[in-house]
Amino acid sequence: MADASSVTSLNAPSPNAPSIPIPEVAAATAATPAQSNVRTESRLMASMDKRAPARGRIENRSMAFPLDPVRPSSPGNESYSAITENEFLTALDNPLSTFSIDVDTASYANVRRFIEQGQRPPADAVRIEEMVNYFPYNYAQPEGSDPFAANVEIADCPWDREHRLVRVGLKGREIAQNHRPASNLVFLIDVSGSMNEPAKLPLVKASLQLLVNKLTARDRIAIVVYAGSSGLVLRSTSITSANKAAVLETLDRLEAGGSTNGGEGIQLAYSVARENFIKGGTNRVILCTDGDFNVGVTSQGALVDLIKQEAKSGVFLSVFGFGSGNLKDSTMMNLADKGNGNYAYIDSLKEGRKVFVEQMSGTLVTIAKDVKIQIEFNPAKVGAYRLIGYEKRMLAKEDFNNDKKDAGEIGAGHTVTALYEVVPAGQPVKPAVDALKYQANPPVRSDVDERRSPSSDLLTLKIRYKQPDGATSKKLEFPIRDQGAKWESASGDFKFAASVAAFGMILRESQLRGDADYGLVLKLAREGKGEDEEGYRSEFIRLVKTAAEMGR
Repeated sequence: MADASSVTSLNAPSPNAPSIPIPEVAAATAATPAQSNVRTESRLMASMDKRAPARGRIENRSMAFPLDPVRPSSPGNESYSAITENEFLTALDNPLSTFSIDVDTASYANVRRFIEQGQRPPADAVRIEEMVNYFPYNYAQPEGSDPFAANVEIADCPWDREHRLVRVGLKGREIAQNHRPASNLVFLIDVSGSMNEPAKLPLVKASLQLLVNKLTARDRIAIVVYAGSSGLVLRSTSITSANKAAVLETLDRLEAGGSTNGGEGIQLAYSVARENFIKGGTNRVILCTDGDFNVGVTSQGALVDLIKQEAKSGVFLSVFGFGSGNLKDSTMMNLADKGNGNYAYIDSLKEGRKVFVEQMSGTLVTIAKDVKIQIEFNPAKVGAYRLIGYEKRMLAKEDFNNDKKDAGEIGAGHTVTALYEVVPAGQPVKPAVDALKYQANPPVRSDVDERRSPSSDLLTLKIRYKQPDGATSKKLEFPIRDQGAKWESASGDFKFAASVAAFGMILRESQLRGDADYGLVLKLAREGKGEDEEGYRSEFIRLVKTAAEMGR
C-alpha cells in the first residue's frame, strides 16, 4: 500500500520536391569554417538590441518582430474550439475519471497576449490545463526504469475550504544535452501572405535560428516551405560548424507571399523526414504557422486523417502558432494532438527561447506516448469530484485499457499537472440536473456506508503509457490516502498551480470558482513563487495584476 502524506512521490518498480517558390540558396555544404559566421544566441540578441527601436522591437531586414509579447492587435478572425466545463460527478455513480495527459502550453501564452493587449481573452481560448502546465514544477525525478515519476498532494481547497484539492503530478526523465538522441528535423514553414507580419514569419525565423544554434553535427535539418505551392528549400543537412551558417542564411532569406497550401506542405515534410529517418533518434516535423490553411487540403478532418496516418511511420509532429488576428488555434491544437506532438504559441523571441532553447529536450524528445490517467474514487471517502480543465482530453472509461486509443505524449523533463476538486463524503452535492416534475426524484447519493467499502484510500491512481516506438502499454497503479493536510502546509508548487487554475476559472467566468478572486490568485501565486530563476512566475503575478486592473 502506498500511503500518501500531504505529498506522495510515486515511482514504479524498477518524393520529388516541387519547384522552389523562393530564391534557391547555395548548398549547405558550400560553407567552410573560415566563411562561417555562425550566430550564437548571445550575438543574435546583441545584434537585435543594437537595432531595436525604443519600444523593444527588432529590425529583421525590412520588418520588425517583438522581443516582448506583441501589442496591440484585434482578435479578428481567430477560431477556438468550444469548451464545456467539467461538472461535479458523484463518486458512487461515476467512480472512474479517465483522461489523456496534455503537455501543450499554447493557451497560457495566447491568454498573456490578449491581456497585454488590454483585452479579455475569449473564454474558449482559456484551457486551464495548458495554463497550469506552462510552468515547470519541482517534482521528483523517476528512480526506476519507467520514463516518468508520479506524485500526489492533497490539502484543503483554497476557494472552498469544505472541499479538498488533489494535485496529480508527473515528471518526465530529464536528458542532458550531450545524451540527447540524434535529431532528424524538418522545419515546415508557412510563407503564405498571411505570415507577412512582424510577429509571424520574422519571429519564426529568429526563433528557429535559436534552435539551430543549439544543434550539433549529430543532428540534421531540412526546410520545407509552403504557400501557393510547396518546396524543399534545404535538403536534409547535418548541422556541422561548416554547415550551420548556410542553414541560418536559408532561414533568413525566407519571404512571405501567396495563399496557403498547408496539406501539400505537410505531405512533403513527412516524405523528407521518412527519407532521412534516424532509427533510435528523434524524427519530427516542426510546423510553424498561423494555422490559416485556405488552399488545398483545408478541412480539419482531412488534415487530421493525413497526420494520423503519417504518425504511424514514427515521425512526430509539433505545431507552433504565431501572430494574431487570424490565429487558427483549434486547427493547430488538433493537428499536434493527432501527430503525437505538442502545441505551443510563440508571441515573442523570449517565448521562442523558452520553447526551443530552455525546453529543447522536452520539445524534441518524446520519452513516452499515449499516456492516459484513470482515477478510481472511493465513494466511502469521496462524495463528488471534478477535474479542473482537460475538457478536450476526456476519455471513456473503456479507453484506458484500449491500446488502439490515442493519447498524449511526454517529452524529456516535462512536468504534467492535473487538479481535482473533491467533495468529501457526507457533504451536500448540487444535483447535476433540475428536479423532475412528474415522478419522484432519486436522492443525490454522495455518501456510502463505510462498512461496504472498508478501504481507507481516497483514490487509486492508474497510469498507462507506451514507449515512443512501442505498441503495447504498461500500467502503473498507486493507492492514495488523504492525511488531512491543511492548505497552509501545501507545497509552493501546489499553491502556484492552484493559483493558475483559479486565474483560469476567473477568466472563463466559471460558475464553479467558489471564493476565487484576483486577491486569492495573487496571494497563492506569491506564496508559491519560490526561487523562480527564469522569472515565469513573477511574470504571471504581473499578468494577474494587469487583468485585475482591466476588470475594475
